[in-house]
Amino acid sequence: MKITINMDEALLDRVVAITEATTKTEAIHIALREVDRRARLVTVLREGLGASADELNEMFDPNSDPDSLRVAESAPAYGGPESDA
Repeated sequence: MKITINMDEALLDRVVAITEATTKTEAIHIALREVDRRARLVTVLREGLGASADELNEMFDPNSDPDSLRVAESAPAYGGPESDA
């Protein structure tokens, strides 16, 4: 779909550089997918898994190192293959 929008050029240039996109259109697609991904993640975190506290405790190995657990996922590989997730 073609669309005409007023854009902050400096911001778009920074997004192109950060994402290593080859076009401004690609950079905008990456940025939109990232905003969508974050919004869906917030929804999942707010709604939870539907498990009780006891069930959540059973999902983790008691022998695991809690300091090694990551709170957030790793950064996306910008400029890589497109992902819907």
